[in-house]
Amino acid sequence: MAPSEPATTARAAAPHERRRTKFGAAATRTAVPAVTGALYEARRKIHPQAVRGRFRTAKWIILAAALGVYYLVPFLRFDRGPGAPSQAVLIDLDRGRLYFFFIELWPQEITYVMGLLILAALILFLMNAVAGRLWCGYLCPQTVWTDLFLVVERLVEGDRRARLKLDAAPWSVEKVALRTLKHAIWLLIAWWTGGAWVLYFADAPTLVRQLATFQAPPAAGFAILTLTATTYGLAGHLREQVCTYMCPWPRIQGALTDAHSLNILYRVDRGEPRASVKTAGALRAAGRPAGDCVDCYACVTACPAGIDIRDGLQLACIQCGLCADACDTVMTRLGRPTGLIAYDTEANGRRRAAGLPPVRKILRPRTVAYGLMVVGIGGFMLASLAARSFTGVSVLHDRNPLFVVLSDGGVRNGYTVRVINKRGAARRFVLGLEGLAGARLEVVGAAGDLVVPADATREYRVLVFAPPGSTGSAPLAFRLTDPATGETAVAPDHFKAP
Repeated sequence: MAPSEPATTARAAAPHERRRTKFGAAATRTAVPAVTGALYEARRKIHPQAVRGRFRTAKWIILAAALGVYYLVPFLRFDRGPGAPSQAVLIDLDRGRLYFFFIELWPQEITYVMGLLILAALILFLMNAVAGRLWCGYLCPQTVWTDLFLVVERLVEGDRRARLKLDAAPWSVEKVALRTLKHAIWLLIAWWTGGAWVLYFADAPTLVRQLATFQAPPAAGFAILTLTATTYGLAGHLREQVCTYMCPWPRIQGALTDAHSLNILYRVDRGEPRASVKTAGALRAAGRPAGDCVDCYACVTACPAGIDIRDGLQLACIQCGLCADACDTVMTRLGRPTGLIAYDTEANGRRRAAGLPPVRKILRPRTVAYGLMVVGIGGFMLASLAARSFTGVSVLHDRNPLFVVLSDGGVRNGYTVRVINKRGAARRFVLGLEGLAGARLEVVGAAGDLVVPADATREYRVLVFAPPGSTGSAPLAFRLTDPATGETAVAPDHFKAP
């Protein structure tokens, strides 16, 4: 060590050092090695090659269907009668309603939304257990909009080689024009994506007119700008980094699969040892083994995440199958069987290596369990939705005073009763009392039936009188009845006395 180096460097260079603690015991201190290099992997700009094949065709169909549903559903109409919104799918925050064609959910029925979220999670688990990351590769919004943005990029700047050449070229009028056109189209798509989302929260034709005439509410404009920025940034710039670093699903899905789960895999037993076309031909002519993989890197250049599927399952792989399409194209051109990269299982790879025939085990304990949970929860929700009541009643007991003793020795309790009418027409209800012998009730301000407007709630002040001699706390129930339909609703509570 040079004399000019500080003493701290000399101490750090020693792997272990004996020192005395304040209690006199010897302690060993291990030096922490210095960190070299970058803490984070640098971003590699990926330009995936366009491919053709069955997986790419499936992705085109799903992309068109998903975008069509997202952009067009707000404009679908559904007649719910006079005074009700005519938009088929609407989240009406002002009225506190969620409309989905003939289904109408109130805030009190938020459990249905929770059930749908649980059901969606279980379906996602089932998909993953059966065939890997189907959601990530085909249905995820990040995948769909990234594919759409890539289409625009290819149409404007060309395919992979043209884009790489454009990146390396110095700035010119042509390069500025191409980049400006690409980003302008991206921003237009992102703006319409944000606008379409806002249309689910208001009448779509009305809001479109307001946006066109600059009369839309400020909240709508803020939401559109926010969603425009996120769509443009996530689908246009971050792309595969969202799937690799931001999304938690790649880290969860490993716990949901097993050796019999289908995944896009490179069949090592058939592809190795890999060699170029010429070298593989010479090896076969000499009677030496040669795999079908010609090391052309077509699978790598087609991958939107820029990974090599031949290295096995990886965190960044979204299982889109484009590498399989690229490989099949090369195999067909070389006159070799397709399927070198295809849906397969790890168990089958081991079976082929052992000389055993492949097997498919779709029905396994975990897939059966997920399937039964999906069917059970889905069936329960459908049955509950079909049997749900359009009448509701809730009761709130007065807190101060809990009871009033009358001059004749009787006891009076006060309640606030809320009556819910979930139908599209005004209704009359009869309120009755159950469970308290000799008691009577009185609705303040109402001489007869309780009238509740269409699709509304109304509160009533209700007094319950018990005869003299009542003591302690006794259970009772308020029964609300619609005489026209016979529909009833019951709200339990208690009657308080000295």
